[in-house]
Amino acid sequence: MSIANTIDHTNIDPNATEEEIKRTCDEAKEYSFRGVDVNPEWVSLVKKELEGTDMKIIVLIDPPMGLSSHDERMEICRKAVEDGADELDVVMNTVDLKYKNYDKVLQDLSEIAKLADTKVIIGSGYLTDEEIKKASELVKQAGAICVKTATSADPLDNRELKEKAIHVKMMKESAPGLLIKASGKINTLEEAKMMIDHGADIIGTSSGVKIIKEEN
Repeated sequence: MSIANTIDHTNIDPNATEEEIKRTCDEAKEYSFRGVDVNPEWVSLVKKELEGTDMKIIVLIDPPMGLSSHDERMEICRKAVEDGADELDVVMNTVDLKYKNYDKVLQDLSEIAKLADTKVIIGSGYLTDEEIKKASELVKQAGAICVKTATSADPLDNRELKEKAIHVKMMKESAPGLLIKASGKINTLEEAKMMIDHGADIIGTSSGVKIIKEEN
């Protein structure tokens, strides 16, 4: 299987234009990526651009730390699903996790996961090893389909990519049966392969075209 089939081609630039989003969709179709990941305001456009393909329409919800209220998060998610999103990439409330408000985290994610296939971003770069394990367990309990490492705001930079790979392995072991998505500053074929070798099923990146060109 080509690495292209693992890539959620991402454009979450807050200043992205309509033409740039269309270009992201065109690239996804050209290289047969897994899907296109955008901010909520672009879901309707991406649905139109990807019509006739089997690629996933993915929406990022509540970055960088999931701090909106539950009602606000539900409203954003419902609108995204109505607009055509197949998957919700929703950020876990990092503060609630750190303060061990596990019931609150679980209730929030469980209700969101009923709306659509949900991939939960745990912000692994902000967490201790034990928090990564606990967060992954909560994601599985909530009925989500996937645990995801981070957004582009993750504090782990490229010098610490090996640590992120270790996080991926921890997530895989802590949430058996769930998909694992690695994202946040994954820009080269070598970096993508490192994540896959440690258990990632999906790679979230805005460098998908660059990675495929390296592979070929």
